[in-house]
Amino acid sequence: MTKPTLTKTIVDALRPRDRDYVTWCGKLAGFCVRTRPTGRKSYIAQYDFNGLTRKVTIGTHGAMTVDQARDKARAVLANAQLGVDEAETKAKRRAEMTLAELCDEYLLDGCDQKKASTIATDKGRIARHIKPLLGTKKISDVTRGDIERFMRAVATGKTARVLTNEKGNRVAVTGGKGTATRTVRLLGGIFSYAVKHGYINSNPRSGVQLYADGKGKRYLSPAEFQQLGDALRAAETTGLPWQFNEGVKEKHRPKMAENQREVISPHAIAAIRLLMLTGCRLSEILKLQWGDVDFNRGLLDLSDSKTGAKEVLLGAAALKVLAEIPRIKGNPYVIVGESKDKPRSDLKRPWKRITTHADLPNLRLHDLRHSFASVGVASGMGLPIGVAQLVGLVDDNQVPGDMPQLVLQLGGVVIGQDDHRLLLQRQGMPFAAHGAVGLGVDDDGGKVELLGQLIGPLLTDRRRADDDQPPFSLCPFLTEHDARFDCLT
Repeated sequence: MTKPTLTKTIVDALRPRDRDYVTWCGKLAGFCVRTRPTGRKSYIAQYDFNGLTRKVTIGTHGAMTVDQARDKARAVLANAQLGVDEAETKAKRRAEMTLAELCDEYLLDGCDQKKASTIATDKGRIARHIKPLLGTKKISDVTRGDIERFMRAVATGKTARVLTNEKGNRVAVTGGKGTATRTVRLLGGIFSYAVKHGYINSNPRSGVQLYADGKGKRYLSPAEFQQLGDALRAAETTGLPWQFNEGVKEKHRPKMAENQREVISPHAIAAIRLLMLTGCRLSEILKLQWGDVDFNRGLLDLSDSKTGAKEVLLGAAALKVLAEIPRIKGNPYVIVGESKDKPRSDLKRPWKRITTHADLPNLRLHDLRHSFASVGVASGMGLPIGVAQLVGLVDDNQVPGDMPQLVLQLGGVVIGQDDHRLLLQRQGMPFAAHGAVGLGVDDDGGKVELLGQLIGPLLTDRRRADDDQPPFSLCPFLTEHDARFDCLT
């Protein structure tokens, strides 16, 4: 089939797809336009040079016309016939770019697969840490030692300061080891982009020993579950005592103790309970809409989570919380804020009030997610297979390399990932998509005994085909059989 000549009409009509694709020009061999998932379109000249396929980006559609791009591509292709490798020449020029220039290009062309919220975080780390300390350095001159010194500088607060953001709000940049570790990881990704495009030969981030990232190390004990549950009940009923600031004038304070209490919004209370009972991320709960809640199937249908679209199974306790949340007419969100058609923006103030009253001042909202997972493990479900997929830590085909290979101690029998695989294979189920509760394997691995329920086979049809038992899911098993959840409902 003859390829059409690229024209403005044809290029304008190209629509984004799930991944990059190219459309070739029938008038000039080697000339094409690449369309990215973001809708961005770039003109490219492609040719062979010394047995290697080389690509040169000519320019962006809109910044130049199709005819201008074709003329420039024709010159690049002609130079290749004369022994001039434009791609190599361009790569050498790029090797002399500064790190600040590389960061700008990375944000423009290297973040197509990232969510908007992640890109915003990357922009902040680049502007507040990378550019001030390394921005003027040529990328070909950056060494592992430079990265290590950069990490120590951020950790010790060298980039700490107070800035004013685009909205006019003051933002404190604090630095610290956690920020240093995450920024160096971003820096490694930026240099990987440079290596991929031939700007440099190796990644200077390779071999840099990162600080231990303490995120996710906090788990609630049974007693702390109880403290938090008591505080939540008090917050929604009698209210929490006011927390007075020292030195503030007392003239206008209520005199009666019963008037010095605050009842927390039922939507804020419900959001915290859902975090504890579902293992969802804070953003997933705050952005949750009633259209995402399937009461019939007992699940949340999250189309835009951090790890992509997923379904979250709900237990009886979580369904009860959702059913009791007041619905606001005209507002599609489950957790509403002050605006009529928007969700609540955060839980900072109520969370501080509640954790202070519960005597858990250092507990973070994200710790609830990990505590949920720890309850699943303690209840007999392997994290790499079941709980991790349920809370979105991994997808069906991946377990992060730094995640420990957990084993479960049930009645003196060690249950690990391989044992789950063996049992599920014998049940005729795909290994990656399911988890299990209470599995037992004898010493020689020959006899497999199902001590509890299998979790996950009925994500879409949650009724077992071979009996008349009611639908089941993971969360009811946990919430009904683990005393740590008794305080939440």
